[in-house]
Amino acid sequence: MTGTAGDTRTLYLLHGWGLGRAVWQPLHDPLSRHLRVIVGDLPGYDEAPDDDTDFVATAQALVDTLPTGVTLCGWSLGAMLALQAAALAPRRVARLILFGATPCFVQRADWLPAQRPALVDDFAASVANDREHTLRRFVALLNQGDKQARPIGRSLVAGLSAAPLPAIASLLRGLDWLREIDLRPLLPTIAVPTLLIHGENDAINPLAAARHLQATIPDAHLATIADAGHAPFLSDPERCVQLLIDFCAPAIAP
Repeated sequence: MTGTAGDTRTLYLLHGWGLGRAVWQPLHDPLSRHLRVIVGDLPGYDEAPDDDTDFVATAQALVDTLPTGVTLCGWSLGAMLALQAAALAPRRVARLILFGATPCFVQRADWLPAQRPALVDDFAASVANDREHTLRRFVALLNQGDKQARPIGRSLVAGLSAAPLPAIASLLRGLDWLREIDLRPLLPTIAVPTLLIHGENDAINPLAAARHLQATIPDAHLATIADAGHAPFLSDPERCVQLLIDFCAPAIAP
């Protein structure tokens, strides 16, 4: 389906840390029957060249590629970049969809629904020694608590073997962002309708983080996927596709 500027039926998908654009494959074809789907890459993933820009500059570079009026959908680290992009350019980003999102990945004195900094440090040390083994560990972690953990894990591990691995520098930079970035001050300024989709059993970004986003972003709604982990769109793709269609283009939803 084609889309035009200002048409929220144009949906831009941005993956998260460690796994490239192929992660969206189960959603791509059913979404494409109703929406114009664009799949983006983080620097150093798939066909995107690596660079050394910081988090805000990477979000601005993303903004510069987006059609006006787009619905921007990000997962995990991609969701954090999507939040930053929406804060930078609310006139270009008309709607936000955030999968498995958090405003702050690591625990702080005033922020507990997050990971210990030591986890990020451990992954950073491991990436330089063996990228593929580290990413397999990440797949196992993101599937914790998911009723579809085994088939999702097999599919993601097969994808790691079939595609070029992300650049080491990009993986390390992403971990730096996860360690350092705190988007909580931005949340009240997000001026676009926002749909949060979160796995009930997310072991990476706890459900409490999504509830904080729901309470703090002015026009945010939360859909919880039962028995799902950090990748609810892989655990229950049919429901997630329907949620996205309803949010992007309710008039054409079947």
